[in-house]
Amino acid sequence: MFTGCGTALVTPFQKDLSLDEDALRRLVRRQIDAGINFLVPCGTTGESPTLSSAEQRRVVEITIEEAQPRHVPVLAGAGGNNTAHIVEMAREFEALGANGILSVAPYYNKPTQEGLYQHFKAIASAISLPIILYNIPGRTGVNIEPSTLGRLAEIDNIVGVKEASGNISQMAVVLDLLSPKFIVLSGDDAITLPLLALGGKGLISVSSNEIPAEMTRLVALALENDFAAACAVHRRYFRLMEVNFIETNPGPVKAAMALMGLLQPVFRLPLVAPRPDTIAKIRSALETVGLVQQVYAAR
Repeated sequence: MFTGCGTALVTPFQKDLSLDEDALRRLVRRQIDAGINFLVPCGTTGESPTLSSAEQRRVVEITIEEAQPRHVPVLAGAGGNNTAHIVEMAREFEALGANGILSVAPYYNKPTQEGLYQHFKAIASAISLPIILYNIPGRTGVNIEPSTLGRLAEIDNIVGVKEASGNISQMAVVLDLLSPKFIVLSGDDAITLPLLALGGKGLISVSSNEIPAEMTRLVALALENDFAAACAVHRRYFRLMEVNFIETNPGPVKAAMALMGLLQPVFRLPLVAPRPDTIAKIRSALETVGLVQQVYAAR
C-alpha cells in the first residue's frame, strides 16, 4: 500500500494563520490527478508541531475525504515526543479512516534505543493500522539504529521505515538485516535512486508537492529497473530537489508553491519566510523547469 511515491503534504494557511481548507483540498486533488501513489498529511513537512490537535484531525479528515473515493491511501502523520498523546492521535486517525500511520522518532527527548523501542511498541499496540517509522536524526537528535529497527520489525503492524538519515551505509545495513517485506522508503528526494537501487520500495517526497507526476514517474521507473530513464528525470529536477532544502523545510517548498500559484506564502512561527536571496534561488530553480507563475509576496 505504501510503496511508490507518496507526498509529504504541506499545510496551507490563510493570511490570518488559520488553516486554508479550500487550498488543502485543491492541493490534494492536484496530487491525486497527477497519479501520486499515497498521501502523507500532518508530517513535519506539514508543520505538524504548530498545528493544534483539532487542526491535525481536520487536515487528515479532509485528505481522507478527497483521497478515499479515488482509492489513494492516506498515511497520516502521528509523531512526537509525548507517547501518550501520539497514541491518542493515532487512535483518532484510525477512527477517521486513515490507511496507516507515519510516526517520527521522538525529538528533543533523545531517548535511548530501548526508549525508542518502547515508544513505538506502545503506539503499535494501541492501533491495528500499519505503521511506517520515520528516522531523521538531523532533525530529531536521535538515530533509530538498524538493530532497533530489527526488533521493531518483529511487531506485526510496524511494516516499514522512512529513512532520512542521509547515511547510505546504514540504509544498506537495514535492507540487508530485515525481510524484503519490510518497506524501506527514502525520506530524501536527492538520494532516492541509490536507496531504490539497494532494494528500497519508494519515496516520501517533499518535491512532489511541486512536481507530483514527475516524482511519481522517477520512482516508478527505478522500481521497474529502468535506471537510465529514472536518472534522466532525476537530473532534470535535481536542482529543484536541492533548493527545497536550502533553508529549513518546509520554508523553501512553500515559497516555491506560492510562486507556482498553489498557495499563499504563510508560515507559523517559529518558521518564517525564506530570505530574499533564497527566494531568488528558488525562482531560478523553478524557471529552469517552467514552473513560475506569479510574483512572490511573503506574509
